[in-house]
Amino acid sequence: MLRSTNKILGYRLDAMDGELGKVKDWYFDDEAWTIRYVVVDTGSWLSSRKVLISPQALGEPDWSAGSIPVALSKQQVEDSPGIDLDMPVSRQHEEYLSKYYGWPPYWMPSGVTAGIGTPVAMTHEAAVAQSEPSEPQGDPNLRSIREVMGYHIEAADGEIGHVEDFITDSSYHWVLRYMVIDTRNWLPGKKVLVSPGWVDEISWSDGEVRVSHNRQAIKDAPEFDPAAPVNREYEGRLYDYYGVPRYW
Repeated sequence: MLRSTNKILGYRLDAMDGELGKVKDWYFDDEAWTIRYVVVDTGSWLSSRKVLISPQALGEPDWSAGSIPVALSKQQVEDSPGIDLDMPVSRQHEEYLSKYYGWPPYWMPSGVTAGIGTPVAMTHEAAVAQSEPSEPQGDPNLRSIREVMGYHIEAADGEIGHVEDFITDSSYHWVLRYMVIDTRNWLPGKKVLVSPGWVDEISWSDGEVRVSHNRQAIKDAPEFDPAAPVNREYEGRLYDYYGVPRYW
């Protein structure tokens, strides 16, 4: 199911024994273009503490209710390793989470995905102890979706707009299928989709996303309507327009 990450912000996350909190942000891997964590604002029950939950623990969202089931208990989350989201998420902290929850590490060749319902592997203290040797450096490929919103889109012949949203595929490991580009800087009112696979480079220091297409090609691309679902018919027209192989 293809959905806007913006529209899922604020969704309720339901643990096995009650509400965990709300979706605050998403952290994605800018190499695989896949969501690695949902940032949860736990609200009053944990004094608005922020925690990271892997999509491995997420069930199928209830789109009509605006909620996502989580195969964890509130106690598991309360006892989980804390994190300061004002600092980059370190690989060391990811190792803590992986060991504590028993999630296969995605950065390892065998750590691709796991079904929900994975039990706790060890205590917080044991997870920390086993992760001690790692260097506490920020993961250079882990990025906040909120941070990327507003990045400028640089076409082959100049600026074309900015990143407004991402479209994620919740039925396929929460991969990011598209970036939504708002072209109002140059084309009033028009929004278009660009696959991350068509991105040449992202300059994190300059806040720019660079694509090889020129502005005219983007201007003439099938228009994206945020109020309409992204379906196979629209995706087919988009891929045919750019003349690239379809991913499905």
